[in-house]
Amino acid sequence: MAPLPPGIRCLIGFSQLYRAFTLVLTFLLYTSFHLSRKPISIVKGELHCFQPTAEKDYRYTEYSIRTESSSRLYNETSCGWPPFDKDNYKQLLGALDYSFLCAYAIGMYLSGIIGERLPIRYYLTFGMLTSGLFTALFGLGYFCSIHNLWFYIGAQVLNGLVQTTGWPSVVTCIGNWFGKGRRGLIMGIWNSHTSVGNILGSLIAGYWVSSCWGLSFIVPGIIIAVMGIICFLFLIEHPQDLKSNFKQCNKSDRHVNGINGIKSQLKNEAKKLQNSDTECLLHNCENGIIPVTHIIVLHGEGGNAVSAISFLGALKIPGVIEFSLCLLFAKLVNYTFLFWLPLYITNVDHLNAKEAGNLSTLFDVGGIFGGILAGLISDKLHKRASTCAIMLLFAAPTLYMFSIISMMGMVVTVVMLIICGVLVNGPCSLITTAISADLGTHKSLKGNAKALSTVTAIIDGTGSVGAALGPLLAGLISPYGWNNVFYMLMVADTCALVFLLRLIRKEWKCNGPIITEQTEYKEH
Repeated sequence: MAPLPPGIRCLIGFSQLYRAFTLVLTFLLYTSFHLSRKPISIVKGELHCFQPTAEKDYRYTEYSIRTESSSRLYNETSCGWPPFDKDNYKQLLGALDYSFLCAYAIGMYLSGIIGERLPIRYYLTFGMLTSGLFTALFGLGYFCSIHNLWFYIGAQVLNGLVQTTGWPSVVTCIGNWFGKGRRGLIMGIWNSHTSVGNILGSLIAGYWVSSCWGLSFIVPGIIIAVMGIICFLFLIEHPQDLKSNFKQCNKSDRHVNGINGIKSQLKNEAKKLQNSDTECLLHNCENGIIPVTHIIVLHGEGGNAVSAISFLGALKIPGVIEFSLCLLFAKLVNYTFLFWLPLYITNVDHLNAKEAGNLSTLFDVGGIFGGILAGLISDKLHKRASTCAIMLLFAAPTLYMFSIISMMGMVVTVVMLIICGVLVNGPCSLITTAISADLGTHKSLKGNAKALSTVTAIIDGTGSVGAALGPLLAGLISPYGWNNVFYMLMVADTCALVFLLRLIRKEWKCNGPIITEQTEYKEH
């Protein structure tokens, strides 16, 4: 049993709002994570810019923290920020993306396993505070006039590692609080935090990018650190924590007016949430149980035994491997847009860094609708894999159309950005939220909710491998033409679709509800 956050003790009288409160809080927490990731894509256009030197002189006069001699040297020898002012700037910027995403992918596999064995509130708070520190560290390179590539790569690696604390933690919290039913729709709406964070990150970074790009990192770093403090004060990991804590309060003071009513209400609510049947991903023609040898028994507070699944045990859950590989290629596309779209707009539409960053937010606006649409359709059809496949099928030709007509004018670019956001982000949103929660609470685990963090980390960690490869490949391919980048993205979408074919066949072969409460699980 996790101790009750101190901030929640002030909200005892609002017990009916805990579920909605947790939904909103986790939304804001992960919004701050994405908010702190976005500035690098906005600042790329400034690290290697095409503006006159005179305009740069004004900026350095206004922010005269660096020495005058170093400023003169910079303006005389570059059209950007060294070492990104050379002809190989695309490769160097790609290295920044790759260093962050590679560290994120490696750390994610470990993060889920660690997260199951530590209190989520403490773990997430630590991650947010350190992420704020390393995000701000990158921005300090501006004020300290640092031109060493390894400084920026080191900041990205450290930030990538600590940011892995976020996703398994928030998904586990949501999976604990919300059972089956409209999980796809609820999580589709909730998962819009990624797009909201990207939009806010773009706007915040864009505000300072042309005048003082260091603040484009420092301000988001402060925001995520403040949200980490809020996480420590208010996050509730599981409804059972409310029941257990208030039960202890009742034992210590039986004469407090109203405490019995509150305890009873919380007990009923926690029991309802705990017993709510979780939705299984695959149909009842592919059922099974995880062997006991893959369940690790831990000792929680008060001597209570809690179980955590092993890495191999999580892989044996039906559907985990297929969706993990699908997400690898889907995230390759998504994160290539996330990190390279502003620079692409700058080169193609000849806009400055701020204008390109603002325009790129339309892709994230489309991503909000894509996540909601994918969740709604999957809830109606009870076919998660088929929903992802439909969106992936339309995404590939849409990307080709975008690469052709994005040079035809601003109106066409706006429309295509929104459509691409819907189709590219929809499958990623569904897999990383509702599907991860379905698999992490799979009935073959027989109630072992501790598997949720590990399953989420495996799926998102595998997806993060693709997220690391996408921007890296874009940096290597883009010097030979942006069309080649889009061909690479279309191939990735096709590969993502291929890995879902087996699950799609099973979904339509076992036509009907995904799982029912009466389903019996048998060993293979």
